[in-house]
Amino acid sequence: MREMIKMVVVLSCICGVAGAALAFLKDGTAVKIEEQVLTFVQGPAIKNVFADYDNDPIMDRKKFDVPGTDAKVTVFPYMKGGKLLAVAMEDFGGGFGDDIGVMVGFDANEDKLIGIGITTSKETPGVGTRVAEPGFTKQFKGHATAGVELSSKGGDISGVSGATFSSIGSVIAVQNAVKKYDTLKQEIQGAW
Repeated sequence: MREMIKMVVVLSCICGVAGAALAFLKDGTAVKIEEQVLTFVQGPAIKNVFADYDNDPIMDRKKFDVPGTDAKVTVFPYMKGGKLLAVAMEDFGGGFGDDIGVMVGFDANEDKLIGIGITTSKETPGVGTRVAEPGFTKQFKGHATAGVELSSKGGDISGVSGATFSSIGSVIAVQNAVKKYDTLKQEIQGAW
């Protein structure tokens, strides 16, 4: 009995030390991980969405609370001559392999999209990954924020042949971003 109690105490101590070490490591690397995501994931997608900006959208980004949830959304501004012309935010939709991350750009003066860029995707190479190609992404440029939907569901966005889940996930990510943008529009426009 005494041996069993000793083993439980030792095992509990080992688990406690390992848990504390993992928590410390996570806190210690969080800033570096965020920096890497901004540089190598979101940065290239922002360049696909925006062109000719005077500012640094990554450095000028701001976080906003999404009303009615505990979530925060990071918004990247597109400025020219010191004037806010557009913003971008990332959202996600379920794909075939995993969630698809989509950076969605919004015109700050009109209710229309300026474009999208795929940030993360674990879709099937050569099939689902085609949602990141210009043939699919260019359909969103200049599209009204209302009514973004695949043609198979009554909209005007043509899905990628053979990549139904990837197309649906991408459109859902855009729709989610549109909902957040509509909710935060006034706050976003007053932030820069």
